[in-house]
Amino acid sequence: MEAQGLGTAQLRIGDQIEAWHRGRLFHKGRVTDVVPALELFWILDARTGTRKLLDPEALEIRHVDPPVTLEVSAKPQPPAKPLATA
Repeated sequence: MEAQGLGTAQLRIGDQIEAWHRGRLFHKGRVTDVVPALELFWILDARTGTRKLLDPEALEIRHVDPPVTLEVSAKPQPPAKPLATA
């Protein structure tokens, strides 16, 4: 029985994905490499920090919204004054 989900043609480097098998989450991470001709791709596993080679024919691959990050911008600083010379 083939799992339903995304194929490698629908994946892009940087995508956040989850890989499910029989209703259980097996892997979650960011896509680092895609080889559509072989229907394989690699992720950087969020739990272990290691690269994992995944087969979308054996797993159900789902896109996940990336975590929301807030950018904190520094207040603009006035231009520096030149140092006085003696």
